[in-house]
Amino acid sequence: MSYAPILTEQQIERIRYFATPRPIEAGQILYEPGFETPPVYVVLSGEIRILAIGGGQESTITSYKAGQFSGELLMIAGRKSIYRCQAIESGNVLEMQAHDLRTLIAKDAELSDIFMNAFLARRLSLKNAGHGNVVVLGSRYSADTLALREFLTRDGHPFAYFDLDSDQATQELLDRFGVGVADIPVVICNNTLVLRNPSLNQLADSLGFNCHIDDSHVRDLVIVGAGPAGLAAAVYAASEGLDVLVLEKSAPGGQAASSSKIENYLGFPTGLSGQELADRAIAQSEKFGAQIMVAHSALRLECDQRPYKVTLDDGSAMRTRTIVLAIGAEYNKPSIPGLERFTGKGIYYNATYMEAQLCVGEEVVVIGGGNSAGQAAVFLSQNTRGVHMLVRSKSLTDTMSRYLIQRIEENPSIHLHFANELTCLEGDGHLEKVSWVDRNSGQSTTRPIRHVFVMTGASPKTDWLSGCVSLDSKGFVLTGRDLENSEPPVPWPLSRRPLMLETSLPGVFVVGDARSGNVKRVASAVGEGSIVVHMVHQTLAES
Repeated sequence: MSYAPILTEQQIERIRYFATPRPIEAGQILYEPGFETPPVYVVLSGEIRILAIGGGQESTITSYKAGQFSGELLMIAGRKSIYRCQAIESGNVLEMQAHDLRTLIAKDAELSDIFMNAFLARRLSLKNAGHGNVVVLGSRYSADTLALREFLTRDGHPFAYFDLDSDQATQELLDRFGVGVADIPVVICNNTLVLRNPSLNQLADSLGFNCHIDDSHVRDLVIVGAGPAGLAAAVYAASEGLDVLVLEKSAPGGQAASSSKIENYLGFPTGLSGQELADRAIAQSEKFGAQIMVAHSALRLECDQRPYKVTLDDGSAMRTRTIVLAIGAEYNKPSIPGLERFTGKGIYYNATYMEAQLCVGEEVVVIGGGNSAGQAAVFLSQNTRGVHMLVRSKSLTDTMSRYLIQRIEENPSIHLHFANELTCLEGDGHLEKVSWVDRNSGQSTTRPIRHVFVMTGASPKTDWLSGCVSLDSKGFVLTGRDLENSEPPVPWPLSRRPLMLETSLPGVFVVGDARSGNVKRVASAVGEGSIVVHMVHQTLAES
């Protein structure tokens, strides 16, 4: 992928229809961080540069000359600017607003490929280099710090991180912005706004992640959840012209984003991480016009009238003609005293590169016998002193793919403990020691292990749907023929029966892990997310 492709004269001529010519002067600032969805500039003559401003410093990221263009994925998403754009040499440019860029991409396949490939490559480079408008000051021993870093990483937002425990430059930054160690984690936005231990919601709102979302009109489709199933539904629905909004309580990716490597997903023989899959799906859905709201939870479904209304945690409400529930499921938490106290301080529910950095050279424990646990164990074994895998059952064959079982059995760094359960957590501030028991022999083991990865069976979070849709005994949402023996909270009002992925509420569908009887695989989630759009169209045609 080229970061700075050079456009031909013919390509530039096609762009002119969607852009406005304007002169630029040397030193002129074209936009600043926080600017409301900046335009893309196609350079005809002269030169412009992109600067990152963070931590009180400016650094030039890149520059563009004649035939090249500025911009990255935030223009597609409609978010606020992260960078400063400034003219180095006087000249002329074509200025293309974000909505015109999206129109061009929709109509011109060749230019769509050029812009999207460049934008994706630039965002990946910026994210890896930590070039952006956000600086996080925190501690590797702070659960809140880890939560903020995970949120920004999964959202794809570039940021610089300074650790109080190891980086000497951190104290200088704390002094410069008038904050103390007690305030951590501290987030500095656009070199001016200082947030002391912000919630994910506060951080997202401060950075303007959701400023482009309009709640004043009725949408064709609201998708609750941005895991693989929800993002697949967003891609297919938006590509077919529906007005789509995706609601995500944290950052996109779902449970799949916690996976370091997915190797059995069709079309990727060498595998890809859950985060890579999510990043591509986000860009794809936004390319077609879907909007994604992050860090806001759906609290209530008002189902007594149509259009339906989804009320959020900030009191706002999204009205919609149809709904796809892609809320997924969350790992069950073992009943162990102190589990919550050590969450983010030795207890983790993700096994990505970020968590792996915290336990290099140490022993770790992975709890679970499914594919997620297997992938985590294999990944963590690469840089740790050893992985103890605690499995409640007596075998992995019923819960894990064969290729993973083989890798685990052949890996000398992974120690399998069947019929074993974690029983005790000890530590002062951070996890320091764990114990587990063999249920067959009754023998207890205690080791000085500081990191435990919990990837046990999952349960849906469907409490907010009670009174609207039928659930099974475990809280999963019933659909289609499975509804025949249930008593729906709201009587079914139509002459036709519910469609295959439709709940007991007309026009409300469920896909992915929250659906009763769902197959817990990424490919299954993506498949359900894609085919549900056909049923959404059927329902919209009825109204």
